[in-house]
Amino acid sequence: MGDGKKSGQKPAVITLKAVAQHLGLTPGTVSAVLNDAPSARSIPEATKNRIHAAAKELNYRPNFFARTLRNKRTYTIGVIAEEIGDSYGSAIISGIEQHLRKNDYFFLTVAHRHNADLLDRYSHILAERGVEGIITVDTTIRDIPSLPTVAVAGHKKIKGVTNIVLDHERAAVLALNYLKEQHHERVAFMKGNPLSSDSKDRWEAICSVAAQIGMKVDPELTVQIDSDDATPMLGYPFAKQLLARNKPFTALFAYNDISAIGAIKALQEQGLRVPQDVSVMGFDDIPGAAFHTPSLTTVRQPLSKMGEVAAQALLERIEHSQEYPSEIAIEPELVVRESTAEAAGSN
Repeated sequence: MGDGKKSGQKPAVITLKAVAQHLGLTPGTVSAVLNDAPSARSIPEATKNRIHAAAKELNYRPNFFARTLRNKRTYTIGVIAEEIGDSYGSAIISGIEQHLRKNDYFFLTVAHRHNADLLDRYSHILAERGVEGIITVDTTIRDIPSLPTVAVAGHKKIKGVTNIVLDHERAAVLALNYLKEQHHERVAFMKGNPLSSDSKDRWEAICSVAAQIGMKVDPELTVQIDSDDATPMLGYPFAKQLLARNKPFTALFAYNDISAIGAIKALQEQGLRVPQDVSVMGFDDIPGAAFHTPSLTTVRQPLSKMGEVAAQALLERIEHSQEYPSEIAIEPELVVRESTAEAAGSN
């Protein structure tokens, strides 16, 4: 009881000046090292190590506002997403957050829901709030941005923008060759909502690869999603449409996992078993895909990693370089689970 602290009393805030006094150095020297200022280059490495060790020992936390005013920076970026609560966007934003947290950056997130006016307004608001760069998620950028920008699934080559893109050609090769190996000849397809920035590239890749391997893409076995629902209702009514055409198929390649899960429900209501009667394949590998019944075969996009790569690329531009790659490609992976099997009668 002799430490003099009252129960519940907050610990004293350690200032930069207190760290300097503890070390017998000037505040300017300590500040230069802890902020990695250009003037710190002339400071001996042993002194730098002493300063970092003391800051850790004393639990020194830099004053964010002082840092901001001194460097005329906000250490804040903007994240513009189509949707925040969906499995796709939230996984990417989680990856962004992980990288930014490790680098002491803050971020502001907005959702435009494919409303062009809202997208423009939010872009201006974020700039007014002093963000130093922008990451967009499933968003089509129309104009050359005024700030460093990285687009996850942007698909449009624009000056000033680095695109983080999945190799959709490779994804189609993995998915369609697998279905062909499982002897599926009558394959149904669920095309994505045209408002989703992945839709066009993904569908073009599917059609191209199908032609190369001799797989028929039948318009009567193709449905177009025109909803932006973030739940399995995204796929359910369109699978019902497909079934109403009374044209048999042994496999369904859905636009994404959430639409695949909705499609499975529609198939089961029709008395069809998955995968014994119809195999179903999704796209993305959202967290719930492995835990659905049956567990979902899918083409995995490493969504969290894509967010991390986007944040890393943006901070690199903000901190170090005017040069930037126009595109960073991410490799997909086929994940085979319980929702697919050999086509019935193929044995």
